Amino acid sequence: MPQNKKEMIYVLGVASYYKNHLKDFAILAKSLYVIYDQQAVFEMIQERIKAYEKRRKALTEAPLLLMLDWNIPFKLYIDACGDGLRAALHQVQIIDDKPTEEPVC
Repeated sequence: MPQNKKEMIYVLGVASYYKNHLKDFAILAKSLYVIYDQQAVFEMIQERIKAYEKRRKALTEAPLLLMLDWNIPFKLYIDACGDGLRAALHQVQIIDDKPTEEPVC
């Protein structure tokens, strides 16, 4: 659980990478993005705690991860920032007769 405004902004930035993969991403995050306002005070009210937990659950329990296939090339997406290095490993696999690029586990 984020303890201050900087941590919340970091969490929102990391999670936004997966916005195309999470159903109702904007609805889940609406109450959290209020933090971006310069005059906003960091306060984890019940509404924000629920929104944070729903997004955390959607990110950690998402059924969208593909099984690793060593016979298919990988794509590595990286994001270097002032606080560290993040990366996501993807593959394009055929699902329902369509090529689909998703993260792999």
